[in-house]
Amino acid sequence: MFRNQYDTDVTVWSPEGRLLQVEYAMESVKQGSACVGLRSENYVVIGALKRSVNEMSSHQKKIMEIDSHMGIAIAGLTADARSLAKWMRNECLNHKYVYGEAMPSKRLCDDLADRHQRTTQTYVRRPYGVGLLVGAYDEATGPHLYQTCPSGNVYEYFATSIGARSQSAKTYLEKHYEGFNNSEKDDLIMHALRALSGCVQGDGELNKDNGSIAVVGKDQKFILIENDELSAYLDKLDVEGGNGDGDGDAMEES
Repeated sequence: MFRNQYDTDVTVWSPEGRLLQVEYAMESVKQGSACVGLRSENYVVIGALKRSVNEMSSHQKKIMEIDSHMGIAIAGLTADARSLAKWMRNECLNHKYVYGEAMPSKRLCDDLADRHQRTTQTYVRRPYGVGLLVGAYDEATGPHLYQTCPSGNVYEYFATSIGARSQSAKTYLEKHYEGFNNSEKDDLIMHALRALSGCVQGDGELNKDNGSIAVVGKDQKFILIENDELSAYLDKLDVEGGNGDGDGDAMEES
């Protein structure tokens, strides 16, 4: 994308009816590290690739816990994601204090979408340059997987992926999503790792340092699986020779 006279402010429309600042924010999500999400009848699994600035730096955290029943995977600007995560945690705490129960994930994601949307029509602010995959389990309605966008849109999915080189993960998920509903927790984790393995840049491979998985579900509070815990699943992946590659689109829930 190149600078022009219609991208100086988020409230300026181009002659084609586009808000270029919003499109730039969407591009930030596309350039972020890949994230995947998938769900079954009882569980939701989200996964992300972690990036490091150079060989001597640590990897950035890409999965964050929001509440005991909910977490997010992020693609885009990490600083923006931290700000949104803090707001989401406060909303969950306020709801639990007032109503004595966990906040429904759909309500939180709708409120989050409204927060995104307000930044697209206020000239003193810029859109959030981050996309989120929200994995949650509600006692009343079961598991949910949502994707939020800088444009203010929110979608619910059976399985999807976002970020750089996420097309291969989408293809893997599209090919196998029909079997996810009856899958157990460990099976979903393996599917997530196979999908992520096709998103690793260049000649690199998925390992315990650059991979991260989280699970939440029925009788299962949100847990993060990284480092040595993740190695056990990666060893299974090496034995199977599993790999997520190809082209295709994610399957959106109707």
